[in-house]
Amino acid sequence: MTARTVTILGSTGSIGVSTLSLFAESGADVEIVALTAGRNVERLAEQAIRWRPVLAVIEDTSKLAELRHRLAGTGIKTAAGAQAVIEAALAPAEWVMSSIVGAAGLAPTLAAARRGAVIALANKESLVCAGPHLLEAARLAGGTVIPVDSEHSAIFQVLQQPCIDKVSRLILTASGGPFRTWTAEAMREATPEQAVAHPNWSMGAKISVDSASMMNKGLEMIEASYLFGTEEDRIDVLVHPQSIIHSLVEYADGSTLAQLGPPDMRAPIACAFAWPDRLAWPAPRLDLAALGQLTFEAPDLERFPAIAIARQALAVGGWAPAAMNAANEVAVAAFLDRRLGFLDIAGTVRDTLERLNGGGDLKAGAGGDVLEAAMMTDASARRVAAGIVDELSTKHPTGRKLRTS
Repeated sequence: MTARTVTILGSTGSIGVSTLSLFAESGADVEIVALTAGRNVERLAEQAIRWRPVLAVIEDTSKLAELRHRLAGTGIKTAAGAQAVIEAALAPAEWVMSSIVGAAGLAPTLAAARRGAVIALANKESLVCAGPHLLEAARLAGGTVIPVDSEHSAIFQVLQQPCIDKVSRLILTASGGPFRTWTAEAMREATPEQAVAHPNWSMGAKISVDSASMMNKGLEMIEASYLFGTEEDRIDVLVHPQSIIHSLVEYADGSTLAQLGPPDMRAPIACAFAWPDRLAWPAPRLDLAALGQLTFEAPDLERFPAIAIARQALAVGGWAPAAMNAANEVAVAAFLDRRLGFLDIAGTVRDTLERLNGGGDLKAGAGGDVLEAAMMTDASARRVAAGIVDELSTKHPTGRKLRTS
């Protein structure tokens, strides 16, 4: 049996690291075609020396010389820049892990879809920005998109295809993040360090902030709508602090099926890698008796308005979800840079959508090239969001919004 060829887009992030960890622990027979990273040249070089890909790509062109130095004598090809990442996605790997964080992952993911690869999709922004187009490109090329987000992986696993027209609701679970029990007043003072301290999952800074604001659930609602062809009003969010039930599917006959497991991203990665088979690996086992209880609560939409904002973006349609994602990326970056208060993240996204939609910009370019239209919307939303961030920073140049402790 020949080894399965694999490319990992974003190999140095949490999902990329977990993917390689899974391969090592399971003994999976893989041949790494390409590894790509944004700026972490040291980790990329370490991974390349361990896994011996054909190609190692660093997006930050200033890091190319260091990458070449670290890989000198290995025979591994090196390249740098955004176009080189796209070329890595076009390399002939059967299975592609798409785990680049943010809208930057759209172009390489779309490239992999257009050549018919099996895409393990952990880059939620690709679906949010251009979901229908990405899925159609994969279908036309004979490829497959398998979700890796734990919530969508759960739905993917329990959604019975013969009964897909009998689904009443998709229910995405949410841990509630580090601020689940905080008051709005306390959240107003939240620091980046507090926001990234997720109680259950080990994730990067941007994704952790999204979890803290519950913007991740807003993005995931849009993903679920596109992935599973489900209207926004049949997608609900349920707060489940233990992160054991990862999502549920409710059917017309009253049956509700759930997928359960410990909060470990290697499990949905294993599912995406082996599907429709199962990959044996030393997975942590679920001990419900030791857990004792699982609890649930409705999300507080006043303290966490991101869910309502996502519903509005879906209702507007067109490129509104892409604009929402871009504005959120700008706002989260400003918060991590201590230029924006935590509660202003959602406000910045909401105001960006209102300003763009008022000018009709969210429909612009819809009939042209998909990637070009998505990037135009992304750029417009970033400009508007950056302006809003500047306005808020000017109003509060030394106020509580910028406190660090």
